[in-house]
Amino acid sequence: MARRAAGGAPLSARAAAASPPPPRSPFRAPSPCPLLPLLLLLGAARAGALEIQRRFPSPTPTNNFALDGAAGTVYLAAVNRLYQLSGANLSLEAEAAVGPVADSPLCHAPQLPQASCEHPRRLTDNYNKILQLDPGQGLVVVCGSIYQGFCQLRRRGNISAVAVRFPPAAPPAEPVTVFPSMLNVAANHPNASTVGLVLPPAAGTGGSRLLVGATYTGYGSAFFPRNRSLEDHRFENTPEIAIRSLDARGDLAKLFTFDLNPSDDNILKIKQGAKEQHKLGFVRAFLHPPDPPLGAPSYAYLALNSEARAGDKESQARSLLARICLPRGAGGDAKKLTESYIQLGLQCAGGAGRGDLYSRLVSVFPARELLFAVFERPQGSPAARATPAALCAFRFADVQAAIRAARNACFVEPAPDVVAVLDSVVQGTGPACERKRNIQLQPEQLDCGAAHLQHPLSILQPLKATPVFRAPGLSSVAVAMVSNYTVVFLGTVSGRLLKINLNESMQVVSRRAVTVAYGEPVHHVMQFDPADSGYLYLMTSHQMARVKVAACAVHATCGDCVGAADAYCGWCALETRCTLQQDCAHADQQHFWTSASEGPGRCPTMTVLPAEIDVHQEYPGMILQISGSLPSLSGMEMTCDYGNDIRTVARVPGPAFGHQIAYCNLLPRAQFPPFPPQQDHVIVEMSVRVNGRNIVRANFTIYDCGRVGQVYPHAACTSCLSAQWPCFWCTQQHACVSNQSRCEASPNPTSPQDCPQILPSALAPMPTGSSQSIPVRLANAAFQGTALECSFGPEEIFEAMWVNESTVHCNQVVLHTTQKSQVFPLSLQLKGQPARYLDSPAPMTVEVYNCAMGSPDCSQCLGREDLGHLCVWSDGCRLRGPLQPLPGTCPAPEIRAIEPLSGPLDGGTLLTIRGRNLGRRLSDVAHGVWIGGVACEPLADRYTVSEEIVCATGPAPGAFSDVVTVNASKEGKSRERFSYVLPLVQFLEPDKGPKAGGTRITIHGSDLHVGSELQVLVNDTEPCTELVRTDTSITCTVPEGTLPAPVSVCVRFEHRGCVRSNLTFHYMQNPVITAISPRRSPVSGGRTITVAGERFHMVQNVSMAVHHIGREPTLCKVLNSTLITCPSPGALSNASAPVDFFINGRAYADEVAVAEELLDPEEARRGGRFRLDYLPDPQFSTAKREKWIKHHPGEPLTLVIHKEQDSLGLQSHEYRIKIGQVACDIQIVSDRVIHCSVNESLGTAEGQLPITIQVGNFNQTIATLQLGGSETAIIVSIVICSVLLLLSVVALFVFCTKSRRAERYWQKTLLQMEEMESQIREEIRKGFAELQTDMTDLTKELNRSQGIPFLEYKHFVTRTFFPKTLNSQGSSPVQETHPLLGEWKIPESCRPNMEEGISLFSSLLNNKHFLIVFVHALEQQKDFAVRDRCSLASLLTIALHGKLEYYTGIMKELLVDLIDASAAKNPKLMLRRTESVVEKMLTNWMSICMYSCLRETVGEPFFLLLCAIKQQINKGSIDAITGKARYTLNEEWLLRENIEAKPRNLNVSFQGCGMDSLSVRAMDTDTLTQVKEKILEAFCKNVPYSQWPRAEDVDLEWFASSTQSYILRDLDDTSVVEDGRKKLNTLAHYKIPEGASLAMSLTDKKDNTLGRVKDLDTEKYFHLVLPTDELAEPKKSHRQSHRKKVLPEIYLTRLLSTKGTLQKFLDDLFKAILSIREDKPPLAVKYFFDFLEEQAEKRGISDPDTLHIWKTNSLPLRFWVNILKNPQFVFDIDKTDHIDACLSVIAQAFIDACSISDLQLGKDSPTNKLLYAKEIPEYRKIVQRYYKQIHDMTPLSEQEMNAHLAAESRKYQNEFNTNVAMAEIYKYAKRYRPQIMTALEANPTARRTQLQHKFEQVVALMEDNIYECYSEA
Repeated sequence: MARRAAGGAPLSARAAAASPPPPRSPFRAPSPCPLLPLLLLLGAARAGALEIQRRFPSPTPTNNFALDGAAGTVYLAAVNRLYQLSGANLSLEAEAAVGPVADSPLCHAPQLPQASCEHPRRLTDNYNKILQLDPGQGLVVVCGSIYQGFCQLRRRGNISAVAVRFPPAAPPAEPVTVFPSMLNVAANHPNASTVGLVLPPAAGTGGSRLLVGATYTGYGSAFFPRNRSLEDHRFENTPEIAIRSLDARGDLAKLFTFDLNPSDDNILKIKQGAKEQHKLGFVRAFLHPPDPPLGAPSYAYLALNSEARAGDKESQARSLLARICLPRGAGGDAKKLTESYIQLGLQCAGGAGRGDLYSRLVSVFPARELLFAVFERPQGSPAARATPAALCAFRFADVQAAIRAARNACFVEPAPDVVAVLDSVVQGTGPACERKRNIQLQPEQLDCGAAHLQHPLSILQPLKATPVFRAPGLSSVAVAMVSNYTVVFLGTVSGRLLKINLNESMQVVSRRAVTVAYGEPVHHVMQFDPADSGYLYLMTSHQMARVKVAACAVHATCGDCVGAADAYCGWCALETRCTLQQDCAHADQQHFWTSASEGPGRCPTMTVLPAEIDVHQEYPGMILQISGSLPSLSGMEMTCDYGNDIRTVARVPGPAFGHQIAYCNLLPRAQFPPFPPQQDHVIVEMSVRVNGRNIVRANFTIYDCGRVGQVYPHAACTSCLSAQWPCFWCTQQHACVSNQSRCEASPNPTSPQDCPQILPSALAPMPTGSSQSIPVRLANAAFQGTALECSFGPEEIFEAMWVNESTVHCNQVVLHTTQKSQVFPLSLQLKGQPARYLDSPAPMTVEVYNCAMGSPDCSQCLGREDLGHLCVWSDGCRLRGPLQPLPGTCPAPEIRAIEPLSGPLDGGTLLTIRGRNLGRRLSDVAHGVWIGGVACEPLADRYTVSEEIVCATGPAPGAFSDVVTVNASKEGKSRERFSYVLPLVQFLEPDKGPKAGGTRITIHGSDLHVGSELQVLVNDTEPCTELVRTDTSITCTVPEGTLPAPVSVCVRFEHRGCVRSNLTFHYMQNPVITAISPRRSPVSGGRTITVAGERFHMVQNVSMAVHHIGREPTLCKVLNSTLITCPSPGALSNASAPVDFFINGRAYADEVAVAEELLDPEEARRGGRFRLDYLPDPQFSTAKREKWIKHHPGEPLTLVIHKEQDSLGLQSHEYRIKIGQVACDIQIVSDRVIHCSVNESLGTAEGQLPITIQVGNFNQTIATLQLGGSETAIIVSIVICSVLLLLSVVALFVFCTKSRRAERYWQKTLLQMEEMESQIREEIRKGFAELQTDMTDLTKELNRSQGIPFLEYKHFVTRTFFPKTLNSQGSSPVQETHPLLGEWKIPESCRPNMEEGISLFSSLLNNKHFLIVFVHALEQQKDFAVRDRCSLASLLTIALHGKLEYYTGIMKELLVDLIDASAAKNPKLMLRRTESVVEKMLTNWMSICMYSCLRETVGEPFFLLLCAIKQQINKGSIDAITGKARYTLNEEWLLRENIEAKPRNLNVSFQGCGMDSLSVRAMDTDTLTQVKEKILEAFCKNVPYSQWPRAEDVDLEWFASSTQSYILRDLDDTSVVEDGRKKLNTLAHYKIPEGASLAMSLTDKKDNTLGRVKDLDTEKYFHLVLPTDELAEPKKSHRQSHRKKVLPEIYLTRLLSTKGTLQKFLDDLFKAILSIREDKPPLAVKYFFDFLEEQAEKRGISDPDTLHIWKTNSLPLRFWVNILKNPQFVFDIDKTDHIDACLSVIAQAFIDACSISDLQLGKDSPTNKLLYAKEIPEYRKIVQRYYKQIHDMTPLSEQEMNAHLAAESRKYQNEFNTNVAMAEIYKYAKRYRPQIMTALEANPTARRTQLQHKFEQVVALMEDNIYECYSEA
């Protein structure tokens, strides 16, 4: 499992399973505040003993960190960033950006001056590999993955500054020879490991050294770029292990070299052939011991893995520990690396065989004499979320012993099974272990080798240890030894930090955990704060954290504190708090701080003497016995604290420890606390208060014997003598006292048994109202003769008569009751002294009954005989008289109801029979209940006399039904029948559900309603709950399952066996929730929250609840297996709160988090992974904030609603607007405005309708709509009332009506304008936002793909020089080779003469006099057309391309002639057109000189503008035939119809252009050819256009289902015909849905039936609009035709929309063209503009406008406009007619910007000029500034310009075939031979140099055979 990007960055263990951590903002903010207290609260809930003190978030993944304890600084390295943080609070002190940079793993570092690289360098992220502190030199060593693992030496204390530049810069430093091995230090791949360690200086070196271990990333490794190159910079230059010089103050030529002291053996390099078997992954490098005593050895250790071989299932990773010796003491001699290097394996394994072997090392930490290490057992799948891991501990002493034994076994007594020379490394080549003669190894040689023992060794037997602790997903370890405990901190891959306390036997005694960063792996290195070991620093993938090692404050008592078994926490006795030892004052002294190892028994305790105090007695003071761990209290300020600010003085007589005695005054009697009611004592808590703190507490009791009788009045004596206090009973006073002397002399009892008391005896029930004497027996009645009374309650008092000393009679007792039976208590009290009773330890009672009550039938009446009630039935139940006969029999039983009415054949049904006379007692019916012939056994505990029998049915042989019979001396039968039936179970649904339980299943069958008891058991043990059943079904809720597996479902009736069936329920993996959106809600709730996840198809119901601030949970709706929608719950306040989901009634918990993170399930559920931010409800108002809006019925109504700014990000579909009950259709929604309209008529029954807007649960009534009366009613009333003024009123009415109509029309127009403006603004904003997103994506694509498709220079030249040779589409494929780029095709027979002739002609053309005469002679010929002149100029440019300085001179001379001719006429017209040879030569010269500027500066913004235009056009509908589009810059190409187009995202597969499948966005109005073009563009965006397939070369197939597919074409049999024209098929025509699957493939036979779509006959075909729509106008209504006239002009606003969207890209392009780069100034432009100014000065032309025009005509209009209109000259792209039209508008804007004449624009001006009229003045300023900057540049000398031109010539030499150009020029020479000869003869210089004769020689050589040869060719 990938856990680390080896240099440091922990990779998310979930990376394979989930998308990358949530898209992060560029700067990751700390988690919201409410979450942190929640996490801390959770930690406290588990006595968490860990506390996150500070966090620092990193926007990029973290890699390494280093601590500077002395300075209190933390250095943090992340991808592309270095941070310097303050140690205490992790606040940022300094930072530095170190990436991304242009780099390639196949190139040497650019710091290597002699290195060149042919491979492309791409923008590469810099992953930090080494971050080490060198305090001695004040350096921070920083190595990254870029530039082959290049290192920097930065300044300690200011990480942003480089301390030592290496390689050194140029002078004044001396030049240093740099080799690749000095630069290639760390691994150059993000996932390859590197460890580094700064070693102390060796003798004679003077500087530190750097130990580096780096994974090999060269050729043959998994990190080397595939299929690229065989060149490997790593093998020779980057050994796996090396010690490098780090002496920054010495010779920099040795910095980072291996050449140390002075051996070159300080490297360990694995042989090339052995690298596959020995892939080393480094974990950590460390020193041990870190600070050795003087002269004691210190070693450097490397912990590493030899990784398993890929593809070899048996291969296991091996964990290794390597040791290297360091110099002993300061300045000791350094050992060679190969001499002292020795490695041994580390094995962590349990006793369960290979399955319990943890083979891969993850993290190590040295702690005193032990090395702790975390190992993992790699799983088969790299996506495994939590790899099994274990913690093992190894002794350094065992390592030392193994190393000594191994060296001895190698060199003294060879033992091949113990040790071997490490032959896999280059330095291990040589002899094996062999006995050295007569050698006796010294201890140092055994430890570190010697000069004659200098082979690296490998110990064959691993050092073994058994796991101390196991847990999944462990990623790091840090260990501290505290007291007698070992405290282990373990990080996990899911962002948890575990803290484990181990005792001396290495057994876990306590375990705690805290979440550092949810889901972010903890980096494998953790370190304690060097300045304060109470803090631990650790790093997750995006955070740095400072963790307090113990949160002791959560323990409130000493017992909790010490009992928590946390080594860090102890009880600070005098501060009475749980603290770290260093936080307790005087903790270093004995007894002040009690540690966990001492145990809770050492907590301070106190005993108070006396512990019980009589409230009536005086006490001088109290003795306090204080024990436990407390310092001596003698001499301290002490008091006894009783609470409520009551304190008394306390003192300690002398010093003592362990057991101390203190004396304390008792609190004053007046301040004794009150006794609680019904209690004879009160407990008082007393504390000893020292220095203002209560340090120990104890309780004592205050009692009062006199209260005992009051508390227990019926057992006063017994309670007094059995009380826990020393109390005495006074018989005569009948009182309890604490002082026996207060009793009178009569004998008093001394024990509870001696107390006078009633001996209870059973009494027969008494009939109500009868008179009886009741005997009462007494014990210990030594006071015979005392007057007593019998009490049966407060009102029932009777006289008591003594019979003898042990018996009393209660005389003539008469008791009454109106109940069936009532029990009266009987007690004896002293006469005349109420509430003074004789003791009744066991209460004595008398039952009184009333026969007339509670016995409605005979059986109930006679049945009372068993209760002792003497009743008889005689027209009711009456008391039986003494002479009445015994009762007879009762009527037959009467059965009124039975329940249930059916039961299973197996019996066991509890049948309930209700009625009358159902027996007097159970024995009457014990064997008398039958169902037909089957007995029913009555249940004794459920029998109610006469009224109800519950019996268990017996088994029946078969199904039948019969009445129920009850026989109780007489027989009674039921009216209803009981049926025995056989219930059947058929199937259940659903048959699967999540293992969390909660699924409601329905079991179908027949006769399932039978019986009394039903059970449904899942897996035979767990009951299915909430049973609901009918005749045919049982519904219940499935319990939780343990594993995802099928389980049986059993249906049991009456606790019998399962009904036969094969019911199986499948427990499945629980649903998983991965994300919710949006994450914001109005505080009223009701917003639809979309929940994404997996396995939702099993969810039956789901609800959403919000913690803390949420109102009632809301019910959600399951859309499909991956989506749920929930209305957000309302909230009590605006805040952020965690969200809970309840799926099928069970709280959703991330079960993997529970399994992996060792969390409590409750903590996992409350972890707040998902949160909702509650914001205030949105606020709305009408446009003018009016509360009443008038409206006339029958007219259309449009509302404009203003919305206050909010951050909710609501979409248009989330608003609901109603007028009364009528919905208002929303048309426009922007940030601040909502437009809606009502099309139906509003009812006039109510005159007022509320206007309400709803968002979720939030409703707001913003205004009331007032409906006006009808106009005809007004007219009628006016006519009736004003007959005389009829005419005037009518006139007035007409006037009012018209004005009102005009006003309404005006308001409506204003509204339309506002809507239109809002719509345009919104369209521009949205369009720009979308385009910006698309273009950002495009820019990224450009950066990481093939880049911008520039044409090669030679194709740029041929296209620019010879534009007419391009095909009609303007984008000739590059593959069509121009003649000037190919061979000169002439027959071999003609070649010698022609080559000689061409050579001679070339020398003539290189003669300045000949060439000028030649050009002038041709230009004077009238038939030498403009086309010929341009062709000649371009051919001359090609022929002279190798001598640009000569070509420039010729051009200047010809230009001087042209200027002379123009100056005589109108100088402003010069260079306006290209009508002469020199003007075309100037165009070509500018093209050559500006090419590098075009490619390096202007190319990217120009290409982005082209892409933006294409993206914007494609966002709307495009008519395939007319080419008109919704979005354009050119009015002529505007689609003047409102054609709604909806986007469709299509999943397309196509085996072409290097990709297999993509999601492609098209519009539903696109024809199939347009769709193909968009698909090709998506697939081939990284391929030049000339290599694309064409749309007609591919077929598009739609897979409508698994069995149906269709070939999609523009025209087929399904095409629609309208007005006699066929409509081209579109996506909408085929009804292709969103997300449809399409396949595109190259076709064998090209479909040429249509040809090009835009060439189709518009009389026969159309796409979006019919061309003849205007002809149909007369047929349409007035309103429609009026709209038809108006609306097309409205669509002109789309030009503005498109312009606004593209504005930024156009601005960027113009700025690139009209700006000067300091590093590459435009030398050619400066040179030429200076030439023009010089010529103007010579001719006295001082008008600045003329110079401006000359410059404009020579550069912007001559070169840039040509490029802007013809991007196909520069890029290998497709320039469509529509893009061409848009570029024309842009080019016109550029022309206007360069012009100086004022633009006279009006309403009739063309839109192409109007569109950018507003921007032109600003652009003109940029042009003038550009000309001024050119003017201000330093002038160029002729020599400088010639050198520049010569360099340009060399750059592209041999690109063109000059012979072909010469031959073409010769054709013109031949054609005008006489005129040229005449001109040469007329020129004196030509005559003097006999140029005409040389010209004749050329003609003679070529004349005879040129035409013949060319015809043959």
